[in-house]
Amino acid sequence: MKKRTPVSVIMSKNVITLSSTDDLIRAEKLFKKEHIRHIPVVSGTEIKGMLSYTDLLRISFADAIDQDETDVDTVVYNMFTIEQVMAKNLVTVSSSATIKEVAEILSKKEFHALPVVDNGSLVGIVTTTDLIYYLLEQF
Repeated sequence: MKKRTPVSVIMSKNVITLSSTDDLIRAEKLFKKEHIRHIPVVSGTEIKGMLSYTDLLRISFADAIDQDETDVDTVVYNMFTIEQVMAKNLVTVSSSATIKEVAEILSKKEFHALPVVDNGSLVGIVTTTDLIYYLLEQF
C-alpha cells in the first residue's frame, strides 16, 4: 500500500450537488435515483454545506417509502429548507491530501463523507465507502 497516495485517486469527481434554493423533495429524489448518501450544497463552485440521507431521515419517513413510488409526503419537506437541515461547519480536504489523512479524519468524526476543495472550489467528494473499496483493492 502506498503511503502518500492522494485522495484524488479515490474521490468521486462528478459530484451531484444541490443549491440552497433547491427543496428537500428534489434532494430525496436524488438520493434514491443516484443511490448516494451525501450531497454537497453549493453556491456556484463554493461549498456551503453537506446534506446527508440521514439528515433527511431525521425529519421524514423517507425510508418507509417504496423506492418505486414517486409520491412523497411533501408536508414535512415543505416545513424545512435545505439550509436548515444541512451540516454547515464542514471539514474539507484538498485533492492532494493523502488517503491516510482522510482515513484518520473519517475514523475520528461522526460523518462519512468529506468534500474535496481546491482553491475554494468543490472538486470532489470522498466517502468511507471509497476508502473501503480502496482497501479491498490492496488485497
